[in-house]
This record gives sequence, structure tokens and C-alpha cells, in this order.
Amino acid sequence: MNSILFVSLLISFFLCLYALPRWIEKCKHIGLLWEDMNKFNHPKTVAASGGVVVIFAFILGVLSYIALRTFILQIDGVNVKIFALLNVILILGIVGLVDDLMGWKHGGLSTRFRLFFAFVASIPLVVIDAGIHDIYIPSVGLVELGIIYPLIIIPLGIAGATTTYNFLAGFNGLEAGQGIILLSFLSLVAYKTGNSWLSMIGLCMVSALIVFYFYNKNPARVFPGDILTWSIGALIAGMAILGNFEKIAMVMFALYFLELCLKLRGSLKKQSFGLPQSDGSLELPYEKIYGVTHLSIFILKKFKDKVTETDVVHFIFIIQICICLFALLVFRGGLGI
Repeated sequence: MNSILFVSLLISFFLCLYALPRWIEKCKHIGLLWEDMNKFNHPKTVAASGGVVVIFAFILGVLSYIALRTFILQIDGVNVKIFALLNVILILGIVGLVDDLMGWKHGGLSTRFRLFFAFVASIPLVVIDAGIHDIYIPSVGLVELGIIYPLIIIPLGIAGATTTYNFLAGFNGLEAGQGIILLSFLSLVAYKTGNSWLSMIGLCMVSALIVFYFYNKNPARVFPGDILTWSIGALIAGMAILGNFEKIAMVMFALYFLELCLKLRGSLKKQSFGLPQSDGSLELPYEKIYGVTHLSIFILKKFKDKVTETDVVHFIFIIQICICLFALLVFRGGLGI
């Protein structure tokens, strides 16, 4: 990996650093603000859909990476794959922004409509026949999936990762921090499996997310919106497909499978927020647990009298890092670790 390519990471980082404060001020000026649901009385003071800036910085960072490969290093073997992945993210980013503007309190886009566009967004990867069609099944051996992989597995992967990543959300810093952790680990996996170009794509998003996290952590000045959560989910799935490390990505995504199961328990209608108290702590909003955030509050209450929003977010980060380290341990043979 040529060191000059790291210029792309700096572009993503500094573009987000420059534009995000201006987005926040503009949102305040025009009243594009959302309620902070885990604060007492739900103050409507936080800038909306800051993910617009992150995606903008990410896209320009990736385009600069392509330009450096093309004009300086004169290599372009994976440009089609990169542009296909960018198309997936842009399609879902647009749909996510529309959902943001409609507002979740008003129902936003219907679940059926969102799932439809999640499948539509997978088309760029389908048409380039991304990934390897073989899958190893214990006690069976190598199985050739053929046309099933691009027509079924890829759309299911994109739709599944996109929608489930959006479920575990609603706490200051949670979505951005989870994106940093997951994409950093997956970028390491990509590098170790000989996909350094894919590693750079993931790190471009991480660079922008690091800036965003410091504006989004408690107390948040800006929220990501579906435009960012959908895009991060799509990028995670896209990296796994293009890098052919779907299994390790699925293990790292275990927390989101748990979130899906808990959400299904509440018929996908229960919100992930806690019940804010006047002293800044959180209580469980329901008698039963309907999400990982609720489970985190429940566990932390066993050790602390007062559980804050920051406690919940940091607890989930620790669990996610442990899951990622476990995945690296399990697959260390194939990664040369």
C-alpha cells in the first residue's frame, strides 16, 4: 500500500472537520433540529441529518483515492468495483435522507418501501457479479452457489445489513462509534486478506466518522440520521461481499442479529430509547427488553444506581470490540494473525 494513498484519508477527515460545524450552524439557523430523546423533556436542539456531511466527505475521499491510483500509481484494476460500491451507498443515502425529512415520528417511509429500495440499491454489485460464488459448509465441503449468489445472497446481504444497522441507534455517539469500530476491524481484515484497496475505502469512512463522533457524542450537537446509518450498513455489507469475508463480517455483526431478535419481540414497533429522568439518568422504558440498549441499561443497573446515556453507549462499544476480537481469534488462520 503506497503511503501517498493515505492523502485520501486526510481529505475525508478535514472535509468533515470543515463542513460539519457549518452544517450544525445552518440547521440551527433554519430550525432543522431534532429532539434528543434520551434527555429529560426531549429538548429539540440537535442539528438533523449530519450524515450528509459524512457521506460527502467520504465520497470525495474515495474519489481522490481513485484519482491517485489512476494518475500517480497508474493502477485501475478495481475501479469498477469501487464505483459499484459508491453507487450502492449513494442510492441508500438518498433514500435515508428522504426518510429523515419525512420524520420517524410521522412514520417516515414505510418498511416495505425501505426494504424495496435496499434491494434496489444492491443492483450495482449484482450487475458486476461481485464476490465469489463458492461457500464452504462443514461436513459438506465447497458448494458452488452459481447465479443464486448475485441474485439472492447479495441483495439479502445489502438489505439485511442496512436495515439492522439502523435498528441499534438513538443514543448520542452510538451509531458513529459503532461504525468506527466495525469498519476499522473490517478494514484490518480486508488488508490481511490482500484487499488493501478495500481497506482504504473503509478507512475513508472511518476518518470522516471520527470527526463526526466528537460532535455526536453526549451531549450531541448533531444527529446522523438514516442517511448515515443506512450508508454505514451498506458499506459493511459491500466490503464483506467484495472482499469475500462474509463469515467474519457476520460474526462481527452478531450484536445486530441480537438487536433484530429483540426488535421482533416487540413487532418492530418498540423504540430503542431509554426513559430519561430529571437527574440525567435512564430507566427502562418498558417492562420487557426490546433492544440491545434496553438490555445494556438492565445489565448496568445491576452494578450502578444511576445509568447514563454515556454509560450505555460505552458498554455497547466494549461488547462490540470484544465480539470483533473474538471474530479475529476464530478466523486468525485465514488472516495470518
